Amino acid sequence: MAKFVFGMNQSLDGYVDHDGFAPGPVLFRHFIAQVRGLSGSLYGRRIYEIMRYWDEDHPEWSADERDFAVAWRSQPKWVVSRSLKAVGPNATLVGDDVETAIRELKARLAGEVAVCGPDLAKSLTDLGLIDEYQIYLHPVVLGRGKPFFAGPRPRLRLVSSDLMDEDTLRLTYVPA
Repeated sequence: MAKFVFGMNQSLDGYVDHDGFAPGPVLFRHFIAQVRGLSGSLYGRRIYEIMRYWDEDHPEWSADERDFAVAWRSQPKWVVSRSLKAVGPNATLVGDDVETAIRELKARLAGEVAVCGPDLAKSLTDLGLIDEYQIYLHPVVLGRGKPFFAGPRPRLRLVSSDLMDEDTLRLTYVPA
């Protein structure tokens, strides 16, 4: 059975915003290794559309950015959306009977599956399907953006904290 993990970069005031701040080089390399080790990723529509950036090579990319793109492209992706009609390479669209499809996926896969996007994570939390939450806490205050928790915060228990680079802390929680 797969382990579903919802993890994202978050500001001190609780927001996720890919334009507001970005991981430094050490944390970015952590994400490269993490993506390489995943059994796949589940995406909500909005975050999937942002991540499609990695589908095309860009000449200005660093070696680390190229490595991330290769890792991201090679992993299977499932995109939960009722509005998308098609998805990119190595991705499967989940549009109908989402709960059944996701439960089957969790039962069929082994290893870690990343859950990407606060709205999708809220839906899966409501269904009791998130096994772990990883908050990559950055020392910035945004005052805007999408909250990490799209609804009421579930009851959680802290199981670890790790300094990821000079200023980012990963807080790992499981449902209480």
